[in-house]
Amino acid sequence: MGITRSVVHALEALGGAPPTEAVLRNSIGPPLRETFAEMLETTDTALVERAVSLYRERYSTVGLFENAVYPGVPGALERLRAAGHRMWVVTSKPHVFARRILEHFDLLRFFAGVYGCELDGAFSDKGDLIAHVLHTEGLAAGETWMIGDRMHDVRAAQRNGVRAVGVLWGYGSEEELGEAGPAAVVRNLDELCAVIEHNPAIGA
Repeated sequence: MGITRSVVHALEALGGAPPTEAVLRNSIGPPLRETFAEMLETTDTALVERAVSLYRERYSTVGLFENAVYPGVPGALERLRAAGHRMWVVTSKPHVFARRILEHFDLLRFFAGVYGCELDGAFSDKGDLIAHVLHTEGLAAGETWMIGDRMHDVRAAQRNGVRAVGVLWGYGSEEELGEAGPAAVVRNLDELCAVIEHNPAIGA
């Protein structure tokens, strides 16, 4: 997929060996700079920024469209919207890339807004980003859900008093999500919709 192929592109350009498939899979979700610092085993910010630049060199032109929508997603989004839920995308990706991806797959129409980090790294911490969204949109934390597939999503939501749902069709394992302690863990979109529809919260 686009993320992992772009990570490999950056590492190879820096003369490094490609990581294992497991390591690459685990790189999806955390902030990009954190991922490269770990993979390169460095605290050299200049080297990390070079890796990020090389990653975006590929991702911004090719990688962002090397993916596919999970089956049933448009229908689930329509179901939640019809039930009166407002939805936002809150992602570790730069929002400029996230918006292009949503437009490409005709999903932007379901969302009230798109939030992500800035290209300079601002709001790369998911907890800070969620706080920003709550403040900007005037949302009550206790009436808002964060839906994600990694522990970072769950913990960031918890930091802000937001309820989290872990989904098992993404990149986090059931063990990882369970240890993070979300309000619910779901295996499919029907289960996700049922959790949201039966609780007085705004989908986020």
